[in-house]
Amino acid sequence: MAAAPLPADELARLATLRKYDVLDTPPEQAFDDAVKLASVICGTPIALVTLIDESRQWFKAKIGLDGTETERDHAFCAHAILEPQHVMVVPDATQDPRFVDNPYVTGDPEVRFYAGAPLVSPSGHAMGTLCVIDSAPRAMADDKRDALAAIARTVSAQLELRRVSHELSVANDHLRTLSFIDPLTGVANRRALDARLNEEIARAARHDAPLSLLMFDIDHFKSYNDEFGHVLGDDVLLCFAELLRMDIRQTDLVARFGGEEFVVLLPETTEEGARMLAERYRARVESTNFPGKKITTSIGLAVWQPRFEQPEQFIDAADQALYAAKRAGRNRVEVAQEFHPGH
Repeated sequence: MAAAPLPADELARLATLRKYDVLDTPPEQAFDDAVKLASVICGTPIALVTLIDESRQWFKAKIGLDGTETERDHAFCAHAILEPQHVMVVPDATQDPRFVDNPYVTGDPEVRFYAGAPLVSPSGHAMGTLCVIDSAPRAMADDKRDALAAIARTVSAQLELRRVSHELSVANDHLRTLSFIDPLTGVANRRALDARLNEEIARAARHDAPLSLLMFDIDHFKSYNDEFGHVLGDDVLLCFAELLRMDIRQTDLVARFGGEEFVVLLPETTEEGARMLAERYRARVESTNFPGKKITTSIGLAVWQPRFEQPEQFIDAADQALYAAKRAGRNRVEVAQEFHPGH
């Protein structure tokens, strides 16, 4: 038995098939309906939606046949895809030199009749077929051949719709992710912080667990920009964000609050633990060689309290502590004391 030759467009065909991301996916009603319709119209006990990859024939939908795939070398459909614009009809496989010794002819399911209409992408590549099979030889009337081709076109359209829908979903997920990321530094943005803050406050209240927040401001950043320019200023922000990523746990969140202000949200962290981390950050920033010259940071620390009626008050408490650090001479850590809303 000779395997079907590879189509002239094999590499492009396989690349197109991969774009559909459909191989090894669960059954779907649209494709199951197509094989049922093909089986009834053509009067065959077996109907399949097949896809041909490098080495196998995989069934997206099937009726009348067990299993989910076969070797490509034994697949009738591997021959059918060689002519994407035509329905391949084999009236009696035992009389066709291509299939006379095929194991699916000489053994179960004893294929005699086969008709396969290629599933063609908009770019013209045949990805597989909609095929019907019988264990008895038979002819195929033109109207049934045309009907099989019509159903195959519908299946191809459904595959294309599925592909576009999947790509849109992936794109939307990507956009959703980007909407929570600061484009300059790659850390979370204010929107992501607000969403996460609500979650962590609810968790802290539910489990009576500590929750701390550090707010950072790069000291004299405006004068740095005036002296060295905004390009180097952006480099400083990027490096600063990378420093904040150090030592954090998977449950922590680093976010750019705005301008040169950053926040680190620390679930399950007491005031003592948060202060130790803040001092480590402060010393690390002071000892780091940033572009242009040394910089320092002022840090405000707040611990979530039930008396905070809104998440904004938690942030405001850390902000007040930050300004206390700046008033006290900068390059220091201050802890929020008595909270004054709107201060």
